[in-house]
Amino acid sequence: MIGVLVNTATVIIGSLIGLLLKKGIPEKFTDAVMIGIGLCTVYIGVSGALQGENTLILIISIVIGSIIGTGIDLDQKISNLGQWVGDHFRKTEGNSHSVAEGFVTGCLFFCIGAMTVVGSLNAGLTGDNEMLFTKSLLDFIASAMLSVSLGIGVLFSAAFVFAFQGSIVLLAGFLQPILTDAAIAEITCAGSLMILALGLNIIGITKIKVANYLPAIVVAPILNWMLSLF
Repeated sequence: MIGVLVNTATVIIGSLIGLLLKKGIPEKFTDAVMIGIGLCTVYIGVSGALQGENTLILIISIVIGSIIGTGIDLDQKISNLGQWVGDHFRKTEGNSHSVAEGFVTGCLFFCIGAMTVVGSLNAGLTGDNEMLFTKSLLDFIASAMLSVSLGIGVLFSAAFVFAFQGSIVLLAGFLQPILTDAAIAEITCAGSLMILALGLNIIGITKIKVANYLPAIVVAPILNWMLSLF
């Protein structure tokens, strides 16, 4: 678990640095940075979405994921959490809605992609944390930049990073047959679509309830595994 702990710590430290820098940056520059982050997010989403190998799995995953997420109203639950955090950190966070946005953005940024899954599997199966250490450095930089524009919500996404990656490490032996290269590609594709939606939200073009689609990340590898049985 050392790789997971290091990765979680770098997200926390990077986010704290970003929050400290944010206080000294005039609002017009913060707004400009936020638009820039939004554009980069759109690019990352488009790039990752092209890694998918089976469009049918993507469509079904998104449909089922959205039904599950909307059914349990996942977006509202995260928004309520953001409201609660915003009320307790009103001095540092002018808009509590940005807490939820920062949390979801951070969760997807730090947990979607081959480095997360493969690195966690390697750590769980062989004790090799090299990939997670490399990812930790990248997440340190990303968390600092994201927290400048999206605020304290990015900091709280560290809890999800720990839970998500830690679960893969602990269940590596069980998950290895399911999390094949093809499954990881579908997870990346579905998650990247959500990252794209987040980028559009950050820029202000859309107001998509991205959190309601998060279950698709779990559905995608299950569908891929079921398809491989046939």
